[in-house]
Amino acid sequence: MTPAPAPRPTTRALSFDAVADQYDEARPGYPPALFDAIEELAGRPLRGARVIDVGAGTGIATRLLRARGARVTAVEPGPGMAERLHRTQPAVPLLRGLGDALPLADGCADLITYAQAWHWTDPARSLPEALRVLRPGGALALWWNIADADVPWIAAQDLRIRRWADDSAHGAHSVSGRGGELPAELRPAERRVRWTRRVPLDTHLAHLGSHSIFRMRGEEATAAFLAAERAELLGLFPDGTVEEAYVVELTLTRRA
Repeated sequence: MTPAPAPRPTTRALSFDAVADQYDEARPGYPPALFDAIEELAGRPLRGARVIDVGAGTGIATRLLRARGARVTAVEPGPGMAERLHRTQPAVPLLRGLGDALPLADGCADLITYAQAWHWTDPARSLPEALRVLRPGGALALWWNIADADVPWIAAQDLRIRRWADDSAHGAHSVSGRGGELPAELRPAERRVRWTRRVPLDTHLAHLGSHSIFRMRGEEATAAFLAAERAELLGLFPDGTVEEAYVVELTLTRRA
């Protein structure tokens, strides 16, 4: 089989290109427990595994997969994001492409990963493509960092963002949940991993500003919102250090 013709990425999906450096520096990574869960559910260690990181962005997940010993190839459609990935990780093989039409041969991967990226695909295309590229027994892993709405200040912030942006479909930090799921007939397994990070307030605000919901609203509107948010959060974190809390939601299925 050969890859299907690649559809064009959406304007919103490419909105991160303009802030690729900010994205890479401010976005959270993922805790070691996530990769432990991937190894458990995939039934094999990451060390030595042939991994395709789709929608790799600036390579946040790529770096962590490589640190576990995986042999990673990154796939990324955005020129700005791809340039940052190549600049910071020049040894990583990098392909320009979309999950809806992977530029890869059949059965070449032990693991395909989508970190914060599956919701930008058309599952009617991306799922058959992933199954095509996976070897028999290989695994498809999707995961998202979800801001933990059980934490009161995070829930209040999410409500402010939604009211400001009038956007219920894409929460700024994905409080609304995953962007897509795998069909039940594939018997996907799920894990939830809670974790936190402490960051300067400026990093937290840069993290918010790197999300597509802000990129699509424009610089002036975004700057005004983030200025108000700074004042709000200084009342809660007067030392200027914010403790962000996340739940990583992982879905993994193995190809027969």
